[in-house]
Amino acid sequence: MKKQICCAGFGGQGALSIGKSLVEAGMAEGMEVTWAPSYGPEMRGGTANCEVVLSDKPVGSPTFLHPTELIAMNLPSLDKFEDAVEPGGIIFVNSSVVERKVKRTDVKAIYVPCDEIAEELGNKKVANMVMVGAYVEATKILKPETVTEMIENMFTGRKAKLVPMNLEAVSKGRACVE
Repeated sequence: MKKQICCAGFGGQGALSIGKSLVEAGMAEGMEVTWAPSYGPEMRGGTANCEVVLSDKPVGSPTFLHPTELIAMNLPSLDKFEDAVEPGGIIFVNSSVVERKVKRTDVKAIYVPCDEIAEELGNKKVANMVMVGAYVEATKILKPETVTEMIENMFTGRKAKLVPMNLEAVSKGRACVE
């Protein structure tokens, strides 16, 4: 098993955090993982992205040309990376922001209203955790309980009050997947 995931969005949408969350959960499950963020001028309003590999075997390279999955938090990310996804892959789209549908017919598209759900929960910053939930449910690559533990370990001390909202965001994201 090897997943090559491209997580992309505007700087501040949490695309890099999505990737880091997947890597943290993968490490907790004993997987071989890599996380390669892309910094630079993209972070000033353009597309910021990271490449994540989750594998049951040692990872030869942290970068790749053709992701098995794309998480597109905005339209420029979908436009930029849609064609690179492997045939048979999955494209996750933040349908709160991206109005167009995936053009390809050889991939599965999953539309998740991340921002709408986050607003319902009272904090737009949890939109990325909504997408993490959708990814976990659709791919079954990570156990939901591992993601729960990762969130509980991520938010400690004064930030512990954020755990319930983030867990609810993950749960609502999982419910978006049929």
